Amino acid sequence: MTADSPPSSASPADPGPPGDRGPRAAPPPDPRAARLPDPRAARLPQPRAARRPRLRAARLPWPLRSVVAGAAGTTAMTSAYALERRLRPRARGPLDYDDSLVPGRIVASIMHLPQASDREEQELGLALRWGYGSAFGLLHGVLRRRVREPGAGLVFVGVLMTMTLTMFPLLGRTPPPWRWPRAFLATSFATHAVYAATVAGLDDRLR
Repeated sequence: MTADSPPSSASPADPGPPGDRGPRAAPPPDPRAARLPDPRAARLPQPRAARRPRLRAARLPWPLRSVVAGAAGTTAMTSAYALERRLRPRARGPLDYDDSLVPGRIVASIMHLPQASDREEQELGLALRWGYGSAFGLLHGVLRRRVREPGAGLVFVGVLMTMTLTMFPLLGRTPPPWRWPRAFLATSFATHAVYAATVAGLDDRLR
């Protein structure tokens, strides 16, 4: 290069003017900022692959589910009798025929136990209530597979009361229903309604 030639412009490789150390490095990121969630990310929809699958509870087979509902209904019915006794402290004796020795006598006659004592008849009646009450829940299971609620529950309580009002006079030798004391009728309808509502509600919920 001669003295008459113009000075060339600085190329990208030139270090620049004296004292210039080149481009400055970016400061290191703040570690506290990395832990803060981005508020915009919360509004963004998550991709389907990142969503956690919902676990479904294992369903019971419908016969087992209906028997469980029947046992729960029997528990509610027994609790209804206990509550009525607290509300009626002056009541003496059974509250209705289901609460008497008649169910135990029916079982004793079927099992050919003519010498059963009152205590044995009471125990037989409790066994009948829990066994029959639990198994009777299967009827609601059959109805629920064909009819939706509340239709299945209404048919269920209708069949239940029909059997109650007919089987006691036929097997237990009680008077016909129109000759039952009014208190017996009221208690029978109320306790069986509690039983039927519990069975229908739980059986439908466990589906």
